[in-house]
Amino acid sequence: MSFTRFTLLVVAAASLAACVSPPAALNYTVPNLAPEAASGQVAKPGWATQRFAVAAANPLATDAGYQVLKAGGSAVDAAVAVQMVLTLVEPQSSGIGGGAFLLHANGVAVEAYDGRETAPAAATENLFIKADGKPMAFMEAVVGGKSVGVPGTVRMLELAHTEHGNLPWSQLFQPAITLAENGFLVSPRLHTLLAVEKELIKDPVAAAYFYDANGKPWPVGHRLKNPALAQVLRGLAAHGSKALNEGPVAQAIVDKVRQHPANPGAMSVADLAGYQPVKRQPLCHDMTAFDQRVYSLCGFPPPSSGALAIGQILGIMAHTDAARKPLVDGLPSADWLHLYTEAARLAFADRAQYVADPAFVAAPGGDWRTLLAPDYLAQRATLIGPQSMKTATPGQPGGVKVMSHASMPDQPEYGTSHISIVDAQGRAVAMTTTIEAAFGSRQMVNGFLLNNELTDFSLTPRDAKGQPIANRVEPGKRPRSSMSPTLVFDKATGKLVMSGGSPGGAAIIHYTAKLLYGTLNWGLNAQQAIDLPNFGSFNGPTALEVNRFPAATVQALQARGHTVNQQDQTSGLQAIQVRPGGGYFGGADPRREGVVMGD
Repeated sequence: MSFTRFTLLVVAAASLAACVSPPAALNYTVPNLAPEAASGQVAKPGWATQRFAVAAANPLATDAGYQVLKAGGSAVDAAVAVQMVLTLVEPQSSGIGGGAFLLHANGVAVEAYDGRETAPAAATENLFIKADGKPMAFMEAVVGGKSVGVPGTVRMLELAHTEHGNLPWSQLFQPAITLAENGFLVSPRLHTLLAVEKELIKDPVAAAYFYDANGKPWPVGHRLKNPALAQVLRGLAAHGSKALNEGPVAQAIVDKVRQHPANPGAMSVADLAGYQPVKRQPLCHDMTAFDQRVYSLCGFPPPSSGALAIGQILGIMAHTDAARKPLVDGLPSADWLHLYTEAARLAFADRAQYVADPAFVAAPGGDWRTLLAPDYLAQRATLIGPQSMKTATPGQPGGVKVMSHASMPDQPEYGTSHISIVDAQGRAVAMTTTIEAAFGSRQMVNGFLLNNELTDFSLTPRDAKGQPIANRVEPGKRPRSSMSPTLVFDKATGKLVMSGGSPGGAAIIHYTAKLLYGTLNWGLNAQQAIDLPNFGSFNGPTALEVNRFPAATVQALQARGHTVNQQDQTSGLQAIQVRPGGGYFGGADPRREGVVMGD
């Protein structure tokens, strides 16, 4: 039985409700946390907790969620507090100027809250087409107002809190307001990204905040205060999302977008006021692990491509002999990587062909699950041979005979942050949140950065024959995403097994698939699975995390026809597992600054 269709035992739900005690008031205390030492990777131990756990990309954000949970807050309460702090301390990745997908499970049902940005009403499919008829280069499109989508994170969190909050909304902003007013210490990751960033300093507001008088990024450990953001957060705490989507802050956002000197956008105050989050049916599918235990993997449906692509990769591999290719010396073997990356090519070919905002583009065969149908995946698996296919072509799920859209050309994707939480009542959140590229559109207003999410649309709206691309810009449309917040359940009992996800643009799909495969098939704990080297393919070369695989593995892949690119793959996986004997075990990516906290 799929978790989208079943309801857990009423007795279990009643027992959860019975153990809920009235929450205490949140009295936030600033923790004594110093930034990590500067390093490409910092080993993480994994964290065992008993009552609840929260994992986020920065220790200050994790601590905010921890204090909310300790005060009796729900998983959604903690997610609100974590996101507000991330807006301040990890501004390059997410914030109130962006969008997010949130999955929530309360022991009775799984719900999917869509806070993805939308294209302004005045946007057209030619948004990124220049006067000469050619599309803008990616970074040319990113910087400025043209790439900014109507932000949805706050409105989405407000909806989720209305339905699942314990603590008052206003209390959840205490941590971020306190840190914004009193200051926080610049972390190594923020400093490093500022040091290599070329465009942000061109925005006068951002330059005055992130850089000193000589144009140098503030050093690690510098106490950075953000009174402008504190003021916005106070407004949100008192008045809800209207304080962002209407009134002076909304006007400031619109002015920033429309008045960019070189690359203005067309957002209006009506776009902001009219934004609405969407509750969707989560996309759940079954996975039978090597030990024959059956799991229900629940992820986000379109406009995210994440759950579909992960489901296809894992489902295609299940029709190969991947189960007979274990880790070798603790690493994926060349034979296994061949199967994985070939399955990934097939999945990314379908992704480019079919996936877009479901309000604008119909699913093949009328149901997105046609892409996950066992017979279809078995047929796709027959295309994997001993040599790499190098580039796969889309399949024909759901009886598709004629392609109504052109395949989307490859283009960059960046950014994001991930939050996983399980509260004292067993309610779980998996939330992936973004402003897209590092520092978004490089436009700062009232202490926060605006997203560049519209460059997640195809910059080219049609192919050479004039056939439209499914993921092209259209007014009010949500751009395709790779964000893959995931909740895993035991199919037989319906009980939660894990919450997880990662930042990383299109590579989010591979990072999250690695987590799932490592924990459910290879029997690793969350930290061990996160620590594995990264790998994947986006329907082109095989990408391996640099300096993590033996030369013999690379040579074996090349002998099979793979073009191998070794590169940095800075995942930011966060995961919380339910321990069989009770309590939780959390993992955080050594490649970033995240930690897990709980009691």
